[in-house]
Amino acid sequence: MSAHLDVQNLQFDRALIERLAGNGPRYTSYPTADRFHAGFTEQDYRQVASSCFVPGVNRPLSLYVHIPFCNTICYYCGCNKIITKDTGKAEVYLQYLEKELALQRPLFAGARVEQLHFGGGTPTFLSDEQLRWLVERLRAAFPFAPDDEGEFSIEIDPRKVQPQTIQLLRELGFNRMSLGVQDFDPEVQQAVNRIQSEAETLSVLKAARECGFHSISIDLIYGLPKQTVAGFTATLDKVIAARPDRLSIYNYAHLPHLFKPQRRINEADLPSASEKLDLLSLCIDKLQAAGYCYIGMDHFALPDDELAIAQRAGTLHRNFQGYSTHDDIDLLALGVSGIGKIGHSYSQNVRTTEEYYAALDEGRLPQFRGFALQQDDVIRRDLIQQLMCEFALDFSQIRAQWQIEFQQYFSDILPKLAHYQQEGLLHMDEDSLRILPRGRLLVRNIAMLFDHYLGQGQVLQRYSKTI
Repeated sequence: MSAHLDVQNLQFDRALIERLAGNGPRYTSYPTADRFHAGFTEQDYRQVASSCFVPGVNRPLSLYVHIPFCNTICYYCGCNKIITKDTGKAEVYLQYLEKELALQRPLFAGARVEQLHFGGGTPTFLSDEQLRWLVERLRAAFPFAPDDEGEFSIEIDPRKVQPQTIQLLRELGFNRMSLGVQDFDPEVQQAVNRIQSEAETLSVLKAARECGFHSISIDLIYGLPKQTVAGFTATLDKVIAARPDRLSIYNYAHLPHLFKPQRRINEADLPSASEKLDLLSLCIDKLQAAGYCYIGMDHFALPDDELAIAQRAGTLHRNFQGYSTHDDIDLLALGVSGIGKIGHSYSQNVRTTEEYYAALDEGRLPQFRGFALQQDDVIRRDLIQQLMCEFALDFSQIRAQWQIEFQQYFSDILPKLAHYQQEGLLHMDEDSLRILPRGRLLVRNIAMLFDHYLGQGQVLQRYSKTI
């Protein structure tokens, strides 16, 4: 579906957001991970993989590798991580990653890796030698797309790398990089236990550019303790001056009942809901004035970045790692807690190294739950994907692809869509649905209308705020 010419426009409507924003999924998958269950077994997974990947038929594949280790804890973090300074633990973990790779590889005949992402934790907790060893094992197991076709990314903690590591990563084939910053304000950094100088960050960014990385992204968070409009203005000015290709500006979700490190944050230091909207409005104004395009959710990119180009072309995709320039392809996840997507199924690995090691010692794949999608799930996933990436639905395309009439199939939500149209979030006629610029920050609210499982025993408070 071709994206509309104004797809990257965005309007901040405070009154609308205050009235409508609530809690909801981020839709990196549909159904969401909380619908996965233990009834989807290793045998089910093997059957799906063998039906999708057959000898002699080339099929693109995305690889995700989870490196769970960090040597310091950031209080805001909700990732699955292990805090340790013992680098020997990484050596053991790598040996088990190799075991999992040996079990997985035979299931993926004809696969060519077009995407690779190292996430964490802190992937650069690994030494240069360990990084080289791991990438060599992956490249021995699978053919990789050439550099000008593949999307090979890694998350970087600028405090933990030297320029020679950046050079090594480029030599190993990584061509995209995400730098965690969050905020340059010293008071905020102290409050979340992440002390990181501007010089450290800019040194890594400079090295990445010199080494020829195709795209560099910086991650920020708004809503952290001690944040103020003045302080975050200074951070944004410094980041914009560095001119990263992409920016991710995440809304901090304070969920201490789910994430223990957040209990160390003094809630009295958190900005109010109104102050958080001030910070969001500041981000939008500054980034749009600096020439960045709104991609969706928390993401912005320069107009000539691949994400912005893909969105304008209607080929943008969204997966567990965020927005992607590649079409919807199978995802093999390696390591603890990794979530993969093969065919019309999802599967997730166990969350602890103890369980992970035990399963692999027994010669079993370390998954503990998953989900097999039915036709209705696949249709709704496709539509939610289009809303999240293109802010639009074309009913004739839906009819041609799925042999359904939109108004009939989704008759139960038409009144809710009509309500959102009255609120000015979207425009819908007989042919299409378009999310308007003032509704795009609330795209999750609109996507939730298509979620068959919401309301079936799910508690919305378990999700983050939609804004």
